[in-house]
Amino acid sequence: MTKRNYQAEMEEEIARLGARQPTLLLHSCCGPCSSAVLERLAAHFRLTLLYYNPNIEPEEEYLHRLSEQKRLLTLIPGEVRLLPCEWDNAAFEAFAPGMADAPEGGERCLSCFALRLNETARRARERGFEYFATTLSVSPHKNAEALNRIGEAAGEKYGVRYLMADFKKKNGYLRSLQLSKEYGLYRQDYCGCRYSMRETD
Repeated sequence: MTKRNYQAEMEEEIARLGARQPTLLLHSCCGPCSSAVLERLAAHFRLTLLYYNPNIEPEEEYLHRLSEQKRLLTLIPGEVRLLPCEWDNAAFEAFAPGMADAPEGGERCLSCFALRLNETARRARERGFEYFATTLSVSPHKNAEALNRIGEAAGEKYGVRYLMADFKKKNGYLRSLQLSKEYGLYRQDYCGCRYSMRETD
């Protein structure tokens, strides 16, 4: 089976837009990852960021990352709105303990992706967004094929178009490192949950 090129699919979708700038709800895991993604999408969409990450622990870390996300939006050109969410770790804890022994990138992570992308799709429909997407694929540690499969399914479930993407392509991750340095952003050393923290340790 031919491997899909999600970067090319995104470029084709953007080309079809022409001069039109539809609305897009972009799920963001953190400021550093969103920096390069926002730069790439800003010319093509009217962007709103959704900061919904129930996996992040402890609450202080969640709030620190949210604060950095807010600060980034004051530093970048253009207008990007933010929809912050309350810390809802219970949504992650509802399934994660049963997958405590799963490896990083395994079943627990896929369930976490689904939790966040389904909530993004639900809110996108609720607020009338034309598209939704996630910054997660900018990370070299995240499986773009899995993310796009989950995002596409969430889009079909909620009736909102999911923007296929692999933001690490074309030096997306490198650009996020450059922008993080330029803006002095806090870069965390673990994905977010206590299991990823354990792996890092």
